[in-house]
Amino acid sequence: MRKLFTNLTGAVLVFILFLNAAFAQQNVKGKITDATTGETLIGVSVLVKGSTTGTQTDVNGTFSIIAPANSTLTFTYVGYTTQEVAVNNQTTINVKLASAATQLAQVVVVGYGTQRKIDVTGSVAQIKGEELSKQPDPNPVSALQGKVAGLQVTNSGQPGASPQIIIRGTGTVYGSNTPLYVVDGVWYDDINFLNSNDIESMSILKDASSESIYGVRAANGVVLVTTRKGKGKPTVNYNAYVGFQTVTNKLKMANASQYAILVNELNGTTTFANPASLGVGTNWYDQILRNAFTTSHNLSVSGGTDKSSYNFSIGYLQQDGTVNKNTYDRITSHLQQDVNLSNNLKIGYSAVLQGSGSTDVPSDIVYHSFTASPVVPVYNPDGTYGDPAKYPIGNIPNNPKAELDYFDQKTRNYTLSGNVYGDLTFAKYFKFHTSFGGQVAQNNTDNYVPVYKATTNQYSLRSLLTLTELQTRNWIAENTLTFDKTFAEEHKLTVLLGQTGQHYKTYNSTASAYDVPNNTSGDRYLTLGSATDRSVNDGGSLATYSSYFGRVNYAFRDKYLLNASLRADGSSKFLGNQRWGYFPSIGAGWVISNEEFMKNQHIFDNLKLRGSWGKVGNASVPSNLSILTVTRGAYLTSANGGVPGTGANITTLVNPVTYWERGVGTDIGLEAAFLNNGLTFEADYYEKRTEQAIFAIPVLASLGTTNGTIIGNQATFRNRGLEFTANWRQTVSDDFSYSIGGNFSFNNNKVLSVITGNNPIYAGAGATGGQLTTITQAGLPIGVFYGYKVQGVFQNAAQIASSAQKDASPGDFKYQDTNGDGVIDARDRVVLGNPNPKYLYGLNTNFKFKQFDLTVDVQGVGKVDLYNANKGLRYGAENFTQDFYNHRWHGDGTSNTYPSANIGGGANYYPNSWFVEDGSYIRLRNVQLGYNLPDNVVKKLRIQRFRIYASAQNAINLFGYKGFNPEIGGQGDQPALSRGIDTGVYPLFATYNLGVNVTF
Repeated sequence: MRKLFTNLTGAVLVFILFLNAAFAQQNVKGKITDATTGETLIGVSVLVKGSTTGTQTDVNGTFSIIAPANSTLTFTYVGYTTQEVAVNNQTTINVKLASAATQLAQVVVVGYGTQRKIDVTGSVAQIKGEELSKQPDPNPVSALQGKVAGLQVTNSGQPGASPQIIIRGTGTVYGSNTPLYVVDGVWYDDINFLNSNDIESMSILKDASSESIYGVRAANGVVLVTTRKGKGKPTVNYNAYVGFQTVTNKLKMANASQYAILVNELNGTTTFANPASLGVGTNWYDQILRNAFTTSHNLSVSGGTDKSSYNFSIGYLQQDGTVNKNTYDRITSHLQQDVNLSNNLKIGYSAVLQGSGSTDVPSDIVYHSFTASPVVPVYNPDGTYGDPAKYPIGNIPNNPKAELDYFDQKTRNYTLSGNVYGDLTFAKYFKFHTSFGGQVAQNNTDNYVPVYKATTNQYSLRSLLTLTELQTRNWIAENTLTFDKTFAEEHKLTVLLGQTGQHYKTYNSTASAYDVPNNTSGDRYLTLGSATDRSVNDGGSLATYSSYFGRVNYAFRDKYLLNASLRADGSSKFLGNQRWGYFPSIGAGWVISNEEFMKNQHIFDNLKLRGSWGKVGNASVPSNLSILTVTRGAYLTSANGGVPGTGANITTLVNPVTYWERGVGTDIGLEAAFLNNGLTFEADYYEKRTEQAIFAIPVLASLGTTNGTIIGNQATFRNRGLEFTANWRQTVSDDFSYSIGGNFSFNNNKVLSVITGNNPIYAGAGATGGQLTTITQAGLPIGVFYGYKVQGVFQNAAQIASSAQKDASPGDFKYQDTNGDGVIDARDRVVLGNPNPKYLYGLNTNFKFKQFDLTVDVQGVGKVDLYNANKGLRYGAENFTQDFYNHRWHGDGTSNTYPSANIGGGANYYPNSWFVEDGSYIRLRNVQLGYNLPDNVVKKLRIQRFRIYASAQNAINLFGYKGFNPEIGGQGDQPALSRGIDTGVYPLFATYNLGVNVTF
């Protein structure tokens, strides 16, 4: 009995001790991160399994919970695989959650913060830096082409040139069309100073709701750029490639014999007695174009701990242009560091230093090579340049090789950009962020014309040195306070308040002097030239902004979402009570898949409906548009009593008041995920209306103005469209996985009203004789091509006699008598084409098989028209294309589509439908094949990763346009009114690279 009692007592004591240990409570802390990216996850549900005790991670991804020592914690997050971790007396538990659907669960960078993708109520697209780096473009914006629905990227082939980017159609007409770029909180108009390898992610804000937090600068969209930060143990990365570029669509021009035949037909005489004897002659494109070398090297050192993180990198890019002599070199350095001074205080900085230099070529050298006569040799037998004036070819003054050889211009750019910042977390739910940053930039261009004589019309009797300098000094100071708290595990509330001050200043100067000696480049000083012929002109601009903004984000049970913001911007660009603009927005979302009635369905893993509305503004217009200025000049000199006096006069007209140009946008979106989150889909309908749009409208020259326009709020126009994005990801086995993504967007642009009523706005140079090629009018898209409709070609005198064009000649265009009055005049002009593309699309694929990886990207544009002005800019006997020679009219019945060689004569050069061509294209934008060394080999080499790859960009291009390149943007103060007019664009080229990625 005693033994039984002793055993029973012992068992009871053991049981009591077990219960005490089991139910002992302790405080467990930790941090939750993405298993792949290392990013902190906000709002992860942490629950003690089998109980109602729970919490969520805060803005830093950390949590704190009271739990029994032997309990199990369950970690749940939308789009991630649920994970359970036993406490086992641990007081610190850090968890890495594996993503079940990267597209849905990723943390998306939005204005002044981040959000889970599922919490976003606006239209935001995010591209990771690793995707950009797979397409080695010198400018990171170029790599976005074809990857984002609704994003149109128009590249320039010229080294160092920035692409034009339009988000959801033209947002403004007068001034810049470019979006606002925000790099680590600092605002820029361009990011050509950035290296793609330094970018962590790019977020494109496409709807007014997500853009409006940036107020006055958001009319053309916003691109948020986050640069890389260090993570984990110290890592050294080296990325490099070397390759070449080659022109892919070199135009075939008429050879010397064919050209002579055409000139004889043009002149109606035997200018060239024996065309066949001239042979092939000179191919001028062969003289100015080449295969161009390119190389890039990037080295970075990064790492991080709980106390500090850092990322330092340096990159070098060298790119030769496909036009001879054209070169571009760039050095970039990125420095970033964060330091946690305490648990609540973090400070850091981010800086980019860039220096670049280029050897430039004449801007019209491609056009001059198009028009140059093939009967003129590059050099004469005695070594002198072939002289066009010594051949019976009329007004063709240039030998392109001589023009290129004697063109001496170099450009240098220096940029320092970045910011310093601090974050203070207090009272558990509050975070104060302060930042000060900006940009100091300088651009110098030196142009030197030596004393020379190349041909009759290409010479200089005096040397001329011209120095141009542009200085940029911008700064921005921002302060934000964020409150973030989850109440009762159901209500998530985030409130943001902020204040911004900005200062943008530019100064430019141009100075020149004659007779500067050309001993060495170091001797090119203005003071060495003639003192009597020097000139200096300078100018500048200053714009300041003061802004206040706020935003509220609310989510209830991850089902019902609300986003509301308001920003007030004051700008020095406007006067009086028009200085301030107010930009509200509201967005709402419904996560249908989280509803109780969806719990038992097996179709949707995620289904969300969202809608938004907002207003944005446009500050990309010149300052003081309503200030009336006077002009001084010698022609205004007056004599009073025989004494000359300087006069002044009003030579421009201005509106007495200019209002904010505002964009009002609505967006409705649907997001869905299927098949265990393998397939994701997103669709958007949007309408973007630009109200009080600023235009320059022509006025009568008889009013005495010099610029012939008046600038003001002239019109309202609209962009309306649909966007679709789908992605499929699948891991077939440990050895094979792949992803396929596609996007398609449709946009319709329309002018709704113009202050001048039905009176059209004409613009768009691209034809001879002072003809304008575009029209903007209510009911039409912006800047459509406008002219005469060609119905055929007159074959003989009898057809002319019975037509409305009595002064025409056989071989001339037959124009449509639109109004039926029997006379062909300006009233017969009609809309000929639309340079605003209807469709944009892209297909992006990635494949991985064992150590191999393959990326294939396809991109295209559909239903867009171009105006091939090269065919009609004729002042004499310019050369013709092979296509024209083969299809021209040269006698009764020979052609009813192409005119005679007299394109530049009579009424043939008027803007007409023959010059308008289909600009649609599809291209293999990028293909890259890589191979990673196996892990066992890498370990023997004592490195982490070694990858080699081969890539090709624009290797296959399919289009029907008869010019060099179907990517043609707009130029001048109103680029939207001259978009798609080809007057000699830089050639399209393909790039072939071999590269290596090494991680130590």
